[in-house]
This record gives sequence, C-alpha cells and structure tokens, in this order.
Amino acid sequence: MNDYRYPRGGYGAGELGVRPVAALSVSFLTQAFVWMFLGLLLSAYIAFLVQNNTYLAQNVLNLWLPLVIAEMVIGIGLQVAIRKINAIAALGLFFIYAALNGLTFGVIILAVNSAATVVEAFVTAAAMFGGAALYGAVTRRSLANMFGYLAMATWGLFVAILVNMFVGNGTLDMIISIVGVIIFTALTASTVQRISRGQFAAMTGSMEKASVIGALLLYLEFVNIFLFLLRLFGGGRR
Repeated sequence: MNDYRYPRGGYGAGELGVRPVAALSVSFLTQAFVWMFLGLLLSAYIAFLVQNNTYLAQNVLNLWLPLVIAEMVIGIGLQVAIRKINAIAALGLFFIYAALNGLTFGVIILAVNSAATVVEAFVTAAAMFGGAALYGAVTRRSLANMFGYLAMATWGLFVAILVNMFVGNGTLDMIISIVGVIIFTALTASTVQRISRGQFAAMTGSMEKASVIGALLLYLEFVNIFLFLLRLFGGGRR
C-alpha cells in the first residue's frame, strides 16, 4: 500500500472550502468508499459466522463489555493517531475495528430474530446513506457549519442513550432512534463533502491515510443508520 503524500500547499487549512480538481476529488472518494465497503463485507462475514456458531455467539456475549471497550478504543484511537501512524497500520486498525464490530453485530442480529426486519433495515439504510452521499458529493453548498452542529448533536444523542438505559422509556427510545437516523444521515453528506474537498488529505498530509479515516467515518455513519433503523423496525428491541 503506497503512502502518497498530499501537497499541503495545494489545499491547506485556509482553503478547505475549495473543491479540488474533479479527478482528485473522485480519487479521494473512490479510495474511501473501497475501504469502507471492504470493512462492511468483513463485518458481515464475521456476523454470519457468529449467527451460525452457538459456541462463538456465547463467547461474544461473555466478552461483550471488553469487546465494546476495544471497539471504542480502536475507533477513537485511530482518529486521534492518524497523523502519527503510517497508512498500512491505519488500515490494519480499521479492519480490526470492522472485525470486532462483526462479532457484536452477529449477536445483535440474533437478538432481533427476524431476517425480514434485518433486510428491511439494511435496504433502507443503504438507500438513505446512498442518497446522502450523493448529495454531499454533488452539492456546491458548504456543509462545514452543519458538521459542527451535528457533532454536538451526536454527543447529546449519546447522553440520551445513556439516560434511557436506566429509564427504559419506549417513547424516548423511538425518538432517539429517529433522531439518530437523521443525525448520521446528515453526517454522511458532510463527511463525503469533506473527503471530496480534500480536508482529510490536508489534515493527514497523505492521500492514503485520508482514505482510511474517511472510510472509518463513512463506515460508522452507515452502521449507525442501520442500527437505529433496526431498533425502529424491530419495535425498540435492544
């Protein structure tokens, strides 16, 4: 995996609202989406293994908290350390993260216990994600200000989820799920625009590392849309 350096002088911090030439913009998006889809395929394959292996599923349940903590550490750590590590290490961490998610997804899907619900949630998530990604790629309107508000809304959503874990209110659970779908769909459009305009390349100084961090964010956004829809279509089952 080549670690192509991005020319900092071309689209620096002061020019992040400027769209790069079309070919470079497409290249940014293509690499990010390739890694994202490969990550999703890895997660889906491991989730399939969990669903078809009772012993593996039981072990995932027994190690649920350590797995979730490991996911959070890797997901946050990769975003923090992306400037200091090389592209191969960053990609490896991304795939480890996707693999761990596959383990937990397998148990979550088992709990839903309805293939139709899972398919409905996945197809709807794909349609919403695709529409938002297309909008982010083609719109000339800057979504930079929207990203700041969405980031704050994400923290508010996280707090609401924690509160509802203790309250267990069904109506609040539905509201959280609807708001979650809206937030992460909007974040998808914002992330795609940031990728296409070279913001991650300027931040990391590397096109390859930019594609990995872009893939991670897109992966997270798609997964969250899917999980919140799964909660809605599954009648709020946890």
